[in-house]
Amino acid sequence: MIENSSMGRFCLRTLLSLVEIERDMIVERVQEGREKARQNPNFREGRPKRVITPKYRKAYNLLTELSVKEVSAQTGLSRSTIYRIKKQIEQK
Repeated sequence: MIENSSMGRFCLRTLLSLVEIERDMIVERVQEGREKARQNPNFREGRPKRVITPKYRKAYNLLTELSVKEVSAQTGLSRSTIYRIKKQIEQK
């Protein structure tokens, strides 16, 4: 195989070094981009919050009359989604 000869080991190490340098450059560029983005006052890091659609609002309103299981069956939303919607609306 290529790793068994001295020239093969040299080529492999050289390629690995180039890959490592490229990875470091990518990390540096990402960090620079984040720093530049943080200068924007409207920048928010992380995943955006879920948008409460009319379907989600209806499911939340049904919770006053029905159980989570029944709301799930009526709306087609999973129980965990209903719990997350409830938590998000109640935090506002």
